[in-house]
Amino acid sequence: MVCSNKLRFWIIVFLTVACTVWAGEVTIKNLVFPNESDNSYVELVPEIPLNLKAFTLCMRVATELQGKREIILFAYRTKNHDELNVWRELDGRLSFYLAGDGVLFQVPDLGGLETHLCVIWDSSSGASALFVNGRRSLTKIYSKDHTIKPNGKVILGQDPDSYLGDFDIKQSFVGSISDVNMWDVVLSDGTIQDIYTEKRVPRGNIFDWQSIKFNINGAVQVVDRDL
Repeated sequence: MVCSNKLRFWIIVFLTVACTVWAGEVTIKNLVFPNESDNSYVELVPEIPLNLKAFTLCMRVATELQGKREIILFAYRTKNHDELNVWRELDGRLSFYLAGDGVLFQVPDLGGLETHLCVIWDSSSGASALFVNGRRSLTKIYSKDHTIKPNGKVILGQDPDSYLGDFDIKQSFVGSISDVNMWDVVLSDGTIQDIYTEKRVPRGNIFDWQSIKFNINGAVQVVDRDL
């Protein structure tokens, strides 16, 4: 009985220490965009070129911007074209655009509480959908057989109407963005739900937030927080 109690004690000590170490080791970078601007943005450096016939893009986003105002959430532009933009529209719908007209979704609006947002698209079928906090939208058919072109720039916080320029302050992002991950395939519904609940998942092969490289411009702040 004494040995059993001692063993139980040391097991509890070990688990307590392990959990403390784990909590201290796992941090997440949070990008804070404090106010409207035409010069604050973050350029993300991809692991591989964005030459894409399919993708999954996920992020955690919070903003208190309300009313009839466009908000850019993600922008990828080559020298001559917007290749992939993700927006909150004037009417609150979420959308994405691939070098032309976009596809829009009526989903719960963004707010001051963090939302986990994922966008999926497959060129072979045109199947497109959003996931908001692990819940999937309806599927829409969009830009079948299209290819997203490489050799552009990915930025958060601004919509470039030219190559890294011509920003509109009234489209700028205000709030926080974190946990940006991107894959060159469409992930399964279950995997996306696991990402939302922060379970172990495949790391993004285009953007991996744990090891991502980025360049900050303007007033953007990086705040680390423990998971």
